[in-house]
Amino acid sequence: MPSLLAQKTGEAIIIPRDEEQKLLAELKKRDDTEALRLQRFLAMPDLSRHAGSPLKEIVDRAAKVKSLTGFDVIEIPEIVSTHILFDLFNMPPGHPARSKSDTYYVNENHVLRTHDTVFWYYYLNHPKIKKRIENKEPLGVICYGKVYRKDEIDRQHMNVFHQFGGLLIGPDDKITITPDDLKNALSEIAKSIFGQVNFRFYEHQFPYTDPSFEMEAEINGQWIEMLGSGMARKSVLANFGLTNYHGWAFGFGLERLAIASLDLPDIRLLWSEDPRVTRQLKLGQKFVEVSKYPPIVRDISFVVDADFIPNNYFDLIRDIGGNLVEEVKLLDKYENPEKFGASRVSYTYRITYRSTEQTLTTEEIDPIQAKIYQQTKEIFHALLR
Repeated sequence: MPSLLAQKTGEAIIIPRDEEQKLLAELKKRDDTEALRLQRFLAMPDLSRHAGSPLKEIVDRAAKVKSLTGFDVIEIPEIVSTHILFDLFNMPPGHPARSKSDTYYVNENHVLRTHDTVFWYYYLNHPKIKKRIENKEPLGVICYGKVYRKDEIDRQHMNVFHQFGGLLIGPDDKITITPDDLKNALSEIAKSIFGQVNFRFYEHQFPYTDPSFEMEAEINGQWIEMLGSGMARKSVLANFGLTNYHGWAFGFGLERLAIASLDLPDIRLLWSEDPRVTRQLKLGQKFVEVSKYPPIVRDISFVVDADFIPNNYFDLIRDIGGNLVEEVKLLDKYENPEKFGASRVSYTYRITYRSTEQTLTTEEIDPIQAKIYQQTKEIFHALLR
């Protein structure tokens, strides 16, 4: 299906990052663990723009489908205000997404972006786009790049990952854009990435679209969740000063689709610089493990206050163990007021260390584990068991 914007050439729009640079400068003056962590995340490469990465290959394929012809491409800051990221996108104070157990806060009013849908705000407030709105033109834009969320540690999740999103809207009195138009566009994108595969839609709920749809594709005999989408909520568009427009939006995680296409066993491989790995990272090519290096497993048991937040603990383990940590699994959690005291909880975690590139030795892992023991005591006031 041709795009409503097929007759125009999309523009590259880069949002100035002056405020972000000021916030980053303030961050660099700090030497606390959280500040160092955020600096490290922000310095990581954007694989959606990294030549040779399958994430960039997905972006390139998706951006070329007919339904996205003529779309603008916008680059936005990675440090954004909570007002823009949450308030304007129907996530008011108290919403779970705003929790410091899920989101990385630079200060009380700014965070690392947790979703790329925030580009709506920057796009619709850009001077060039405001002029197009005055002329009642249809608007189409895509955005992609890194996003950040606290998460568990396993072979399918990282707290730094990448998203790709799109938005198409037009004036109510000139154009009719329907959910079927959205589904046609998403079908094109799915086929551009996976070829001729089966896919299906089912209703879902998102804060900034209504109605909303999840899309699944059948890959290697399994239905894989591909993306979220829906018709842009007029109330959200109105938050940006835009009325009498309607249309569709979508967003998806690039890692999820790359893992499905490559049948990749471990998300860390997407960041590998090992040529034995990188030469295999081509969409549609089934990944053959270079070698299944043996794991080293260590358990840690401790008692902490009941307000202990596991995601914060996972961050500590990532800080110390880096990409050598394959998985952190909760083995046991229980309370015993007589034994541990009131409002105290016992946890036991199993940490699996495994390199994607070499066999690890106990001499390498023991100092890492010792530091985790020490930091667990000092930062979380834990009693090791």
